[in-house]
Amino acid sequence: MPILTQRGFSLTPAQQRLAIRGGLLFVIILLLRSLLSPSKRADEIQSHGMFERVLLPEKYLDVYKYPFLQARIGRDDRPDLFDDEVGDGILDFWQRFQKPFITGKDTAHLDTQVMRSVVDDLLQFNGWVTASCQKLVRPFGQNSGHDNYEDLASADNLYYVAVVVHSADHFLVDQLAVIVQLARRLGTRNIFVSMLDQGSADSTPTLSDLCEAVLTILGISFRIRRIPPLSINYYPLEEAEVRNAVLEPLHELWDKRSIKFHRVIWLKGFTCPMDILESLRVSEVNKAAMTCGMDWAEHNGFFIFSDRWRTRDIAGDLFRQARSSSKPEAGPPRDKVGTERYTHHLPFQVFCCESGTHVVDPEQSYYRGIAYRAASNAVNVTGSADLSADPDTPCMDSTQMWFCRDMWVDAARSGLKNTDRGPRRNQNKRELIEVAQNIEPLEKREQDLKAKAKRAEADKRADADVAAEELADGEKAKGRVAAEIAAQVAAAAEDDPAAQREVPNRDKNDAHADNDGTESPADGGSGTDIDAMDEDAANPAPEALKKEDLPFMIPNTEFLPARILVNPRCLTTYGGVSHTKLATDLFGGPKDHVSHGDGNYALEDWAGAPDSFVCQEMRTTGGRTAAKSQRRVSFLLQQEVS
Repeated sequence: MPILTQRGFSLTPAQQRLAIRGGLLFVIILLLRSLLSPSKRADEIQSHGMFERVLLPEKYLDVYKYPFLQARIGRDDRPDLFDDEVGDGILDFWQRFQKPFITGKDTAHLDTQVMRSVVDDLLQFNGWVTASCQKLVRPFGQNSGHDNYEDLASADNLYYVAVVVHSADHFLVDQLAVIVQLARRLGTRNIFVSMLDQGSADSTPTLSDLCEAVLTILGISFRIRRIPPLSINYYPLEEAEVRNAVLEPLHELWDKRSIKFHRVIWLKGFTCPMDILESLRVSEVNKAAMTCGMDWAEHNGFFIFSDRWRTRDIAGDLFRQARSSSKPEAGPPRDKVGTERYTHHLPFQVFCCESGTHVVDPEQSYYRGIAYRAASNAVNVTGSADLSADPDTPCMDSTQMWFCRDMWVDAARSGLKNTDRGPRRNQNKRELIEVAQNIEPLEKREQDLKAKAKRAEADKRADADVAAEELADGEKAKGRVAAEIAAQVAAAAEDDPAAQREVPNRDKNDAHADNDGTESPADGGSGTDIDAMDEDAANPAPEALKKEDLPFMIPNTEFLPARILVNPRCLTTYGGVSHTKLATDLFGGPKDHVSHGDGNYALEDWAGAPDSFVCQEMRTTGGRTAAKSQRRVSFLLQQEVS
C-alpha cells in the first residue's frame, strides 16, 4: 500500500521497482516495434493511433497535420545533361536569398504576407478556356451569378476528384483550374485529388509538377502517380486496372483512417466548374448512384455526341450520334421519356452512362465492393487476335458497362419495389429465395414451352382432321360447320404466345441513316443512326418477359432501380474555345428558361432495367479504336441475383 507521509504521497520500494520495470518494458516494446515493423513510406497513408482514433476524430483533410495526405509517386526523374548545374543554382538561390528572408525576424511577417498573396492569386487561377466559363450560354440562369451553390458549400462534405491522363497536356492546365475553382467553392480541406499519369510521352509529366506545386501551396490533399504504359493490349482490361488504381487512396483512407467521401468526381476532358457543381446538385436531389454529363467531340466543324460505347438509354439502346445543332427531339437518347426531358434540358434516367465528367456516389458503389472489371473471358495478348463469340457468349463490352450492370444487380439485391410502404427487404428476400428454389434454367424452360406448344398444335390439328372425316359424309351444311371449326382451331394455334415469339420492330426514326454518318434530307436533322441495330433473323432481339411464359420469373421492373442519370447541361469537350459554339448550339443563345426549382432536377418515376441491351464489343485486341460489333443480349436481374 502507498504510504502517506507528512511530505505527501510516496511509494514503497516494491512499488518503485514495479514502476521502473513497467517503464523499461514499455521502452523495450517501442524499440522492438521500431526495429521489426516495416518502415512506412512518406507517400503511404498511415493508420490511426489508439489515442488519435478515440480523442481526435477527423472531419477534414488536414495536410499540415498529416503530411502523407500529399504524395507524389513515380516522378519522372530521368537524368538530364544540366541536372548538376540546375541543382547548384537552386541551392545557391535558396541559401543566399530565400532562407535568410524566411527565417529572419525582421522579414518573417513579410514572408507570411507574400504567401497569403500567392494563395489568393492561385484561388483565382483559370486556364485558357476556364476563364470564359462565366460567359457561356446556360439554361435556367446558371451563369447569372446569383447561384453560388451555397447548399453544397454549407453541407461541408468530402469530395474525391479522380483524374486519368495520358498525353493530355492540351487540357491538363484547364483541369487543374477546374480543381482549384471547386476547392474555392467547396473548401480546400474538403477535396482529395487522385491523378494518374499513364505513360504520357508529351509535356504531361512537367505539368504534373505544376499541379503538385499548386495543390501543395493551397493545402489540397492529393496523390499524383505516374505509371509506365501497360502491356495489356485489350482496352477493357487496361481501363479497369487504371480506374481501380486511381481509387486506391479512396479505399486506403476508409480502411486506415475511417474517412468516407460523399461523392467521387471523375474529371474528363474540359468541363466548366459550374457544370460540375450542378451535377453534384442533381446527384444530391435524386440520391443518384451516378450522374453523368454529355461528351461532345468536334468533327468537321460541328459537334457530335461521343463516348457512345459506354452509354445506353433506359431501353438499353445506344445513344444516337446526333449533332449539337440537331433538333432537340432528335437528340442522343432514343427512348420517349429521355427524349422529352432532353428537349427541355432536364436530367433523364439511363441504363448506363459515363459520357464525359460524371459524379458517382461511393456509398452505392465503391464502398459496397463494386469495382471496375472486364468480361471473365477477356484476353491479354500483345498481338491481334479474333475475339468473335457466338450469340450465347456473355457480352465483352466496356468496363463502364460492367460497372453499370453491377450497380443494377446490387440494387436488385436490396429487394423489390413497394410504392406504398417502401421496399419490404425481409419479405422480398424470402420471395427471392422461394423463386430461386422453384425456377428452372431459362433455356430448358423455353425448350419445354416450345415442345409443349408443338404438341398442343399437333393435337388440335389431329382433332380437326378427325372431326372433318366424321362430317365428310354428312350434309353440306355440316361440312361448312366443320371447316369453320378447323379454321378456328388453326387460328388459335397461330395466336398462341407460347408457340410464336414476335420480334419487335425497329424505331421508325432509324430508317433514314446514311452510310457516311451525315444527315439525310428525309430524317429532318434527326442525327446519325448508322449505329442502329438491324434485326437478324438468326439472332433476334429478346423480347420482354411474359408471366405466362415464365411463371417463376420476376420482371426487371419489379426490382429496386439503380439511379443512373444524365445531366444534359454538363458538357465535356476536348476542343479549345469552341466550347462556346457548342453551348450556343445546344441552348439556343442568351435567352431565359423557365425555372421551377428542384423540379428541374428531380425525377418522380424511376424505371426498371431493360430486359435486354445493345452489346457493343471488340472483335480484335487493341486500344479504344479497335474494331467493334453489335448484338443484343438479355439482362435478367432474377438470374443475376439468384
